[in-house]
Amino acid sequence: MIVTVVTWAGSWIAMKMIVPYIGPFDFVVLRYVCGGAVLLVIALVLRRPLAMPSWRYTVLVGLTQTAAFQGLVQTALVHGGVGKTSLMAYTMPFWVVLFSWLLLGDKPGPRHWYGIALAAIGLLCVMQPWRPIGDGVSIILALCSGLCWGLGTVLAKKGFNRHQPDIIAFTGWQMFLGGAVMVPVALAVPQIHTVWNTELVLGMLYIILAASAAGWLLWLIVVRRVPASVAGLSGLGTPVIAALLAWLFFDERPAPVEALGMVLILCGLIVVARAASRPRAS
Repeated sequence: MIVTVVTWAGSWIAMKMIVPYIGPFDFVVLRYVCGGAVLLVIALVLRRPLAMPSWRYTVLVGLTQTAAFQGLVQTALVHGGVGKTSLMAYTMPFWVVLFSWLLLGDKPGPRHWYGIALAAIGLLCVMQPWRPIGDGVSIILALCSGLCWGLGTVLAKKGFNRHQPDIIAFTGWQMFLGGAVMVPVALAVPQIHTVWNTELVLGMLYIILAASAAGWLLWLIVVRRVPASVAGLSGLGTPVIAALLAWLFFDERPAPVEALGMVLILCGLIVVARAASRPRAS
């Protein structure tokens, strides 16, 4: 999970660097179709089974966790800023808690609730809803993206519990199908023309190979091994590290309240991690 969080945090820096050179929906298609294809080729080389025990869950996860989540995020970025959009999208862990409770019966224990409360207060400090946040449309879209990602995470967990699919093939297919669904959107919506240069190529290589192929594979490995609510809350480390990297690369210094929120989020993650490592009393 640590590797996943750091890898995804770096992807926000890469995305910010390539925004001037590629349209948002072209980016989604290129990222996930290529990332999924890489994993399917790896599955073939390793002689893993490509057939899915349940295409239903594979398609549903691709539609929610890949197509809907990333499509809504990119649309939100068209209307609003990167910082608020990314933080609203990372309300995902709280949607995971809700959906895992409703669909999996995975009721959080007391220690999980302590960690969730700390992280929720921290996220509130970072978001600062009492201040003007700009275009309300982008906020709603970003919130909906977090909801879709949370639902996709729980559906993936449910699919793993019922069918035990091959993790590489499952990740590859859901990414590939999710990216393919966005092709008509990319063709229909006006966008800037793609400008191929060294910065775009290097950024896309990182995003496709590290953030997409490796990152989503690692994420689903975590989802398969731990409760969905724990995996979801752990993802909150990504915007925290992304903010620190933005401070390093772009001199975007967090305000004191935002810094306090980051500390609270990290404390919440530590509490949840310790709770996950303790067996529940029978």
